[in-house]
Amino acid sequence: MSLRRMSTPSNQKRRRRRPSPQDLGNIVGCRISHEWKEGDKPITQWTAIVLDQLPTNPSLYLVKYDGIDCVYGLELHSDERILKLKVLPHKVVPHKVFPHVKDAHLARAVVGRTVEHKFEGKHGSKDNWRGVVLAQVTIMKDWFYITYEKDPALYIHQLLDDYTEGNLRIIPEIPPAEVKSDVDSDILTGQCVQFTRGEGSKKIGKVIYQVPGKPSVYLIKFDGNVHIYVYTLVEKIC
Repeated sequence: MSLRRMSTPSNQKRRRRRPSPQDLGNIVGCRISHEWKEGDKPITQWTAIVLDQLPTNPSLYLVKYDGIDCVYGLELHSDERILKLKVLPHKVVPHKVFPHVKDAHLARAVVGRTVEHKFEGKHGSKDNWRGVVLAQVTIMKDWFYITYEKDPALYIHQLLDDYTEGNLRIIPEIPPAEVKSDVDSDILTGQCVQFTRGEGSKKIGKVIYQVPGKPSVYLIKFDGNVHIYVYTLVEKIC
């Protein structure tokens, strides 16, 4: 496996008719296809599964593209960079496509835990990535949302398969994984945040979701960026 990303799109916009949410209906669990227009570069074609719709921002969808491990946050109905959006046949139905989770106990045990995830690197070498398992994917129970210390973006992997194959190790923790923070309730979702890089540059984003199993952990989407980032937040709300 490898960690790969689609290039970050530009903000170029083109005037054209967009399909409304009413035209496309509920697309969570659906496979979709669309073209992608990034600046003056050639148009590219993509297919994906729509994983979820953010309850705090219904226009924003979590999307997994074929062959890509990253999870993307896109306003599918209104993003002018997306062309010819189509809903494909055969919606993903959990009880049909994934009749059972291979190990329900392990699935419950791994959520919220710190893990060491092994990936194949260059020339067959193995690279260990330390991360935290955030949640199961609602529509695909064998898949899990995860983030890593080396890269705090939101990823998705079939962790039970990786565990069986010896590529995932749950790191023992005493006390349990979640340590109580100063944040007792979801008061940050929807708030603006400012992130300062090491060299002093800054970027602005918005808190879009609180992770239920780890209440100090939030998903953030930065302006002009299609990736979803995962941070622990307790202060410095702008």
